Amino acid sequence: MKKISLKKGQIIQSAGDLNTKIYTVQSGLLRSYTIDEKGKEHIYMFAPEDWVIADIVPPHIPCELFIDVLEDSTVNIIDRYTGNEMHDVNKLRRRMWAMQQRITMLMSSTALVRYDHFLETYPDIVQRVPQRMIASYLGITPEALSKVKGQRLRNLK
Repeated sequence: MKKISLKKGQIIQSAGDLNTKIYTVQSGLLRSYTIDEKGKEHIYMFAPEDWVIADIVPPHIPCELFIDVLEDSTVNIIDRYTGNEMHDVNKLRRRMWAMQQRITMLMSSTALVRYDHFLETYPDIVQRVPQRMIASYLGITPEALSKVKGQRLRNLK
């Protein structure tokens, strides 16, 4: 395992890279995303402190996700295909559980339910990322997110 410091704005993985790594965030914030044929970003996940982020593809297949740094960060890197280190199974299980919940919610839940789930999953980053990134993660427009937030506030009263 190798510990490194990363700067905000740094891209540490691009779609098409081979032999991707596993990143465990000690401090800071990372995200993974795709870019569609029209140039629109679609956020796959955020990785705040104590989360694992990676593109889980076989070593001979180019990765699908970009991973970049949203805040200055310190991460541990594991080379999945040449290293002998075992990453923390509980962190990976947490990541997989979050992804499973997210996928089922994207298929069947309202934007309000998805936003509430986002707040539960990532309680500490809502003020750390732009609203357009949260909207992308939820699969809605920034305007729709504004409406969802207004609806949520009305429901809380």
